[in-house]
Parts: sequence; C-alpha cells; structure tokens
Amino acid sequence: MTAGIVAMGAEKQEAIIAAVRVFSDFDTDNDPWGEHDFGAVEVAGERIFFKIDYYDPVRAMHSEDPADSTLTERVMTVMLAEEY
Repeated sequence: MTAGIVAMGAEKQEAIIAAVRVFSDFDTDNDPWGEHDFGAVEVAGERIFFKIDYYDPVRAMHSEDPADSTLTERVMTVMLAEEY
C-alpha cells in the first residue's frame, strides 16, 4: 500500500482490500493483454488503482516467465489514482 492508502486508516484500508479482492470487471479497455494485472475500484469516494508486477524470486528484475510460479514473485501495489 502506498502512503496515500496508509494515511486513510485501517478501516478504509480493509474496505479497499475487500473491493480489490472481488474485482472482476476486466475488459479490453482496462486489460488489453488479458493479464488481469491492473484494476480500478471506487471506495468511500476515492478512486483506487491496483497493479500487479511479476518479479524474479529475489525481486531484482522482472520474471522471465510470469506464468511459472517457481520463477515468479508477484507484488501488488494498491494506490490512490492520483499517486499513479
């Protein structure tokens, strides 16, 4: 979570995580490559983005094969839209 999300407090953070957890509205506009690695939700009047990046197991660089869980560490960033 970014500083902007942390500053919102635990109750809003829980609502944000709950909204991200159930997000399934992927389409060609927000997911043109079908990777389901970015989304936007609205919580308590705030537009929230989440982004998933795929790193090698030590998180030094991007994974050479994101589909292979032995070669990939996934990291999700949750941020206010204005922090993007």
